[in-house]
Amino acid sequence: MTRETRWIMVVAAVLVGSACTRSPAPAPPASPSGPATPTATPASASPSAIPPGSAAPVTGSYAPTIDPAAFSATVDNPFFPLRPGMRWNYRSNTPDGVETTVVTATNKTRTIMGVPCVEVRDTVKLDGKLTEDTLDWYAQDRDGTVWYFGEDTKEYENGKVTSTEGSWLAGTRGAQPGILMPARPDVGDRYRQEYYKGHAEDQAEVLSLTERAQVPTGSYNGVVMTKETTPLEPDVLERKYYARGVGTVLTVDVSAGGTRDELLRFTG
Repeated sequence: MTRETRWIMVVAAVLVGSACTRSPAPAPPASPSGPATPTATPASASPSAIPPGSAAPVTGSYAPTIDPAAFSATVDNPFFPLRPGMRWNYRSNTPDGVETTVVTATNKTRTIMGVPCVEVRDTVKLDGKLTEDTLDWYAQDRDGTVWYFGEDTKEYENGKVTSTEGSWLAGTRGAQPGILMPARPDVGDRYRQEYYKGHAEDQAEVLSLTERAQVPTGSYNGVVMTKETTPLEPDVLERKYYARGVGTVLTVDVSAGGTRDELLRFTG
C-alpha cells in the first residue's frame, strides 16, 4: 500500500447522464438543474473534473457525498454486472478442504442512505458444509461506477452462527459506502471498497487492463486485474480478475501461496 495514487480525470461533479471521457480536458458542466454525481467533493464546491478513485480516496478523512438521485439499483457495469438471476459458482482447493461459493444476483432491493441497492447473496461451503452466508448491497451511479453499500455476513460452524464480524451498513455507526468497480477502470486507480472503521476497510488498486485468465468456464482476455488489501490484516493480499460481461472470474490469494478461487459455472 505504498504505491503513490495515480489519478486520471473521468467525470464532472455535476452531470446529466453524460458518459465520462478519458480526455485530459474536464467534462463540461451540465445545466444548473442537473443532479450532482456522487463524489467526495463538498456540495458547495464548483464543478470540476473528478478522478475515478477520488470519490473513495484511500487516504485522509473519508465521507463521500451521496446524492440518491444519482444512483440506480440497475448495475450494468461491463466488469461487474449484476442483472437479477445472474449466478456465479466458484471452486477453490484450500488447505482445509474444497471450498465452493455460489453468488446470486437477486431481484430484491434495499434502500440504504436513500439509495436503491440490488441485493446479492453469497454462500460459502467447505467440503459441502455451510461456513458463510452473506447478503451484499450494490448500486450504480450515473457515471457507471458500482458502489458497495453494505453487507450482512454470518459465519457458521456445525450449523450455528459463530460470528457476524465484517457486517456493516453505509450510514450506520459511521460506516461509508465504497467503490467496487470504477466506470472506466485504469491502471493506478486506487479506492476504498468499504469503510467501517476497525471492521471493514478493504481497498483496491487497478494493476492491469490486459490480463488473460484461464478458468473452467473458459479463457478470458482484456481482463481487469486488481490488488485488494486491508489495513486490518496487513499480511492479506488478493488479486482479482474481472472479465467483461461476466464479472469476477478468478481470485488469487497471494498471501496463501497462490490459492485460486476459479469460476466453475456462470449463468448470465
